[in-house]
Amino acid sequence: MFRTQAADDGDELLARLGALTARARELAEMQRSRVELAVALQRGMLPHDLPQPPGVRLAVGYMPANHGLNVGGDWYDAFPMPDGRIGLSIGDVQGHNIKAAAFMGQVRVGLRALASVTGDPGELLARTNDLLVALGADLFATCTFLRLDPATGVVECARAGHIPHIWATADGRSGVDEGECGPPLGVLEGAEYPVVCRRLTTGGVVVLLTDGVVEGPSLSLDDGLRRVMRLAEITTAAGLGINALVSGVMRLADTVGHEDDAAVLVVGHDAGAL
Repeated sequence: MFRTQAADDGDELLARLGALTARARELAEMQRSRVELAVALQRGMLPHDLPQPPGVRLAVGYMPANHGLNVGGDWYDAFPMPDGRIGLSIGDVQGHNIKAAAFMGQVRVGLRALASVTGDPGELLARTNDLLVALGADLFATCTFLRLDPATGVVECARAGHIPHIWATADGRSGVDEGECGPPLGVLEGAEYPVVCRRLTTGGVVVLLTDGVVEGPSLSLDDGLRRVMRLAEITTAAGLGINALVSGVMRLADTVGHEDDAAVLVVGHDAGAL
């Protein structure tokens, strides 16, 4: 009698374990499908092609967050503007979920649409900000928007709560943008965004970043910006090309110990070999 009861208990335990295992596999498969859907959503909202006008080179690097649904709100974009100049944006939406990815798509599309109305970077950010505030979104985004004239190399820049960009020249000079910054998009109605200008000289680069590239548990923002500045200085002076610079920046992003998206957009003027 005792042996029969023990056997029955063992069979019941095995059956329960089998059911739990099957359920765990089902949940894992469901989570994998959700991650694939989230990543596909995010990737679908990023540009598939970048413009390459004469005299301008563009290269990008992107690494999604490695937690949660593995999806976030960092973006980059580049597109021709009605006046023949190139619009470039990079930004970071609050949060790391499908909602953040969807909001990122709204901001990116909003910038493109409003760029047909005004090309001035400060006014463009102001109009985008007012649109997001009017929509009552409960998220916000930081952003840098650049307008580049391929013929002259003149770059006009406005920032909405975003980290500064890096510049470097072929003769070995480099620096961090020190222009004034406005508030994040979607926070304060009527906000203003100052515009600063510089000239992208032959062989020079501008490096746009999100904070996941240069800030994390293992690296402070100031140290991260200095390292990118040094990378830009070395690769530009050596004529290694913008793809080499992007690769170096993304290797740096791997070391910061973050769980955030990381995006970089490098703009080069007659940058030589890629």
